[in-house]
Amino acid sequence: MGSPYNFMRLLLFFDLPMNTKTERRIYAKFRKMLISDGFIMLQFSVYVKIFPNRDALIQYTERLKRNLPAKGSIRIMAVTEKQYGNMQVLVGGKSLQESTLNNESMVIL
Repeated sequence: MGSPYNFMRLLLFFDLPMNTKTERRIYAKFRKMLISDGFIMLQFSVYVKIFPNRDALIQYTERLKRNLPAKGSIRIMAVTEKQYGNMQVLVGGKSLQESTLNNESMVIL
């Protein structure tokens, strides 16, 4: 399909407060937004999404910045598909969703 150096993965790490009912609602809304935007859960509070190139990733990052909760800690890290593929799983394994969704199953319109 394309070079594994062209595809990019955006890793998103977040910790949001969940002490009050309002904070739990904000957490749920943010998590649902990530899932509806195509992120998959890699681990609790760690989500990943694949992009066809760096430009698409940068464009999405700008959109994401406009939809962040006011409180908490949210970090992102972009890596190439090649770098992501070199990740080692030390304990446990890949989820079915993670094993199924990769750059081979990505459709570019």
